[in-house]
Amino acid sequence: MIRRLFYLSLGAFLAFWVMRRLQALHPNHVVRRTADGAAGMLARVRDFTSDALGEAAERETQLRARFGLDNAEIDN
Repeated sequence: MIRRLFYLSLGAFLAFWVMRRLQALHPNHVVRRTADGAAGMLARVRDFTSDALGEAAERETQLRARFGLDNAEIDN
C-alpha cells in the first residue's frame, strides 16, 4: 500500500513537472522571454554607451586643459 502511494505521488509530481516544462516551451512564452532578454540587453548597451561617452568627454576636457587647447581656434 505504501509503495503504491509512493509511486502515485511520484507520478503526480512528474506529470506536474512535465506540464510546467511543456508550458515553458509554448511559442508565446518563448517570444516573451526573448523580447524581455533583448530589451534588457538593449538597456545594458545604452548604459554602457552613455558611461563610455561621458568618460570620453571628461577625458577630452582634461586633455584640452592640460595642453591648453580650450581657447584654440580651428583653422579652416
